[in-house]
Amino acid sequence: MYGPIRLSSIAAKLVVGGAALALLPLAGIGTAAADPVADGTLLAKVTSANGSYVEKVESKGPQDLIIYVHSGSMNRTFPVEVQRPHDTSVPRPTLYLLNGLDAGVGDASWQARTDAFDFLSDKNINVVSPIGGIASYYADWRNPDPALGVNKWKTFLTAELPPIIDAALGTNGKNSIAGLSMSGTSVLSLAQSEPTLYESVAAYSGCAQIADPLGQQFLKLTVERGGGNYENMYGPPNDPMWAANDPLINAEKLRGIDLYISNGNGLPGAHETLTDPHLLVQNGNAPASLANQVIVGGVIEAVVNYCSHNLENKLNQLGIPATYSFPPSGTHSWGYWEDELKKSWPVLSGRLGI
Repeated sequence: MYGPIRLSSIAAKLVVGGAALALLPLAGIGTAAADPVADGTLLAKVTSANGSYVEKVESKGPQDLIIYVHSGSMNRTFPVEVQRPHDTSVPRPTLYLLNGLDAGVGDASWQARTDAFDFLSDKNINVVSPIGGIASYYADWRNPDPALGVNKWKTFLTAELPPIIDAALGTNGKNSIAGLSMSGTSVLSLAQSEPTLYESVAAYSGCAQIADPLGQQFLKLTVERGGGNYENMYGPPNDPMWAANDPLINAEKLRGIDLYISNGNGLPGAHETLTDPHLLVQNGNAPASLANQVIVGGVIEAVVNYCSHNLENKLNQLGIPATYSFPPSGTHSWGYWEDELKKSWPVLSGRLGI
């Protein structure tokens, strides 16, 4: 059975019209069910201090919701995929699961390419995966971008979404975060910006260095693949904002957080087969898609592997412990990220009280 909604302590930070937390009925919703979350009829419309709010909620099953959250900082509404714990009889923690370059908008997502949600379905944790932010690095950009618009994703993910999720889903206020590729960089940066928000962080195939020429070039190519201009993020290459937001330079801010860092080395491995279910087939051409995974995915993974070892060296110099996974093969592709999510689960869940 599902239990009632419980508001966590962070709900006290939510305001409606400048007053203390107010709970308002959503339009069209009648009598409360035993668990309004489970049947998709959230009874509380919660609004954050800067005007972010839940616009609507869709139920996709006993555990699955899509919560549409309007961001006050970006003045846009984004769908947020939510998988509720199997047992909601007590408040549960939350895992924020971030996507890569496509930001979950297309079919290159945790939901579409892996069994991550199935794996997490019995873990008694709220899984929250926002959809949106293509090529944004989930950062607060300095300037609006002609192609990508206003990006204030750090604000959304650290100040707008968590208090709304905690209040609407009745969590226990404990969080972990994990990301791959583009968001493998982002989860480190987000944790550094709000070091008390996350108990644990897992970064799969991310490049922690963004201020040096190599890391900046890699970021530039990623943003340009999404149609954006990377200088709108933190300014021209020599702008101090790059160093201020570089996860490698600011590694000291990761102290006290449980860390999991993983990377393949770019060589083909177990998932480089035509029959692998994770192969992202493009234009119906599986052989060409596999060749792309081997060649392009191999090169990308080799670059970010260099970044991850630099992060390992920096953390070791600072005496900051972390768990590392550097297998002897693996390209920049979904099969390996699914594997690493499962391997990282003990780290992600360790301090969540599950």
